[in-house]
Amino acid sequence: MSMPAPMLPDNAPFSPNQRAWLNGYLAAMFATESAGPSAPLGTQVSDDAGAAPAATLDVPEDFPWHDPALALDERLELAAGRPRAQVLMAAMAQLDCGQCGYLCQSYSEAIASGTEKDLARCAPGGKATARKLKELLAELPASGAAPAAAVAPVAPSPAIAPPGGRGGRAPAPLLRCEPLNGTGSAKDTRQIVLGLAGLGLDYRVGDSLGVHATNCPELVDGIVECLGAPPGLEVDCPDGSRRDLREALLSVCDVARPSDEAIEVLASRAHHAEEADLLQAMAEGYPGSGPEDADLLDLLLAFPSARPPIQELVSALGVLQPRLYSIASSPKATPGEVHLTVAAVRFKRRERLRKGVASIFLAERAPRGATVPVFVQPSHGFGLVDDPRAPIIMIGPGTGIAPFRAFLQERRAVGATGRNWLFFGDQHGATDFLYRDELEAFARDGLLTRLDTAFSRDQTDKIYVQHRMRQNAAELWAWLQEGARLYVCGDATRMARDVDTALTHIIAKQGRMEMAGAKAYLAQLARDQRYQRDVY
Repeated sequence: MSMPAPMLPDNAPFSPNQRAWLNGYLAAMFATESAGPSAPLGTQVSDDAGAAPAATLDVPEDFPWHDPALALDERLELAAGRPRAQVLMAAMAQLDCGQCGYLCQSYSEAIASGTEKDLARCAPGGKATARKLKELLAELPASGAAPAAAVAPVAPSPAIAPPGGRGGRAPAPLLRCEPLNGTGSAKDTRQIVLGLAGLGLDYRVGDSLGVHATNCPELVDGIVECLGAPPGLEVDCPDGSRRDLREALLSVCDVARPSDEAIEVLASRAHHAEEADLLQAMAEGYPGSGPEDADLLDLLLAFPSARPPIQELVSALGVLQPRLYSIASSPKATPGEVHLTVAAVRFKRRERLRKGVASIFLAERAPRGATVPVFVQPSHGFGLVDDPRAPIIMIGPGTGIAPFRAFLQERRAVGATGRNWLFFGDQHGATDFLYRDELEAFARDGLLTRLDTAFSRDQTDKIYVQHRMRQNAAELWAWLQEGARLYVCGDATRMARDVDTALTHIIAKQGRMEMAGAKAYLAQLARDQRYQRDVY
């Protein structure tokens, strides 16, 4: 009979987050030692150096809102009546992407316990999440329970450990930056190849690479000009360092997504009452008060009377966060390298050309041979099945192809015999078939059992990957009945939701069950790790 795992007492000299992490580690280690050689997979401790122990201790997750395809109000409705930390968790983007330094559950627990004060860490959730967290903290009792029936406690999940991971900055040389789209495409997608030799960074297929990028110099120069800063002005940065103002805005401060606190500073210093009122309304999140996607330069240009003391404004800005990209290579196939599939983001807004922070840093500003500060972000709940005989179905339109290129390279390298089926889509087959030669070669030699493509703008009626899935419903269902694993990568709010709906209808029709039963079937696939998503 196994003994319960030891737990640290509440008066142990650790913060609540540290205590939760250590208790999770002890539980995982004790479960592994007690289980012996036949321990189930869920009780294993990760052997990645510096990685947090897995939080999969055979405790079923009871978080029905933990689905990035659900809208914020739908998630909150599902969490109504739950303990305070779980209601806060429902306001997160549900991606477990690690950009905040936590998982969704551990971030909400840190906020609920008071150990984390920053409500704007959830980059995918943006201002909507930050504002909802602020509202919920004001509404929910600090004792921990929302006003409803009690719910059984759930063990807290560990935060993502920074050593060798998110907090690290290994200098990876940029080896190649190659266009993946053909001439005439409306898109600019690049294959970014970085060198890892001698850096001590290991990764697995399914992991992401974090990139510490700098802000656009033109954007920063515009901000400095608007502020009328004297040359050589030094400021105290939000990360605790002291730097020249331009360097602070380039490397430390998040100027693309100004914090609500920074907007409040602008409001408090605006000389014109109307500008002050509009800025305050923006900071408080009133609908229609201002553009959601305004960067700091937008605000300074739109509200010329708002010119606070520079140090006051800089102190209120958030810290520039790293960007995460799904890794598009297998370390077995490309030793010493890591590949990314990056869409260069450019768009016009308010007569200005706007650029993605990290994508344009990689595509335009980082010269070949320059070092890029990176780290490996281990995946959470997304990874290639260990069984080389298991069939897999991969659905990855656009840059969502990235992890599946890695999966296929890995399966070839290990000699996996399981069947592989890929659904890929984009705008035009002639210009936007990313990795076409490689994928078609995989199909010819049998590594790819099936390759189904959907190019939305090659015909009058737009066709997407979910349409191809429905067209092949019977065979897709047969693969699932034979134990296939389902993987989805790409846009969370549109593509992933449409794919989820298509899967539910396919299961209902082919399995001859009601929609409720089909949803339950899909949910069970997810619990069994047979339906995994890497969505953003």
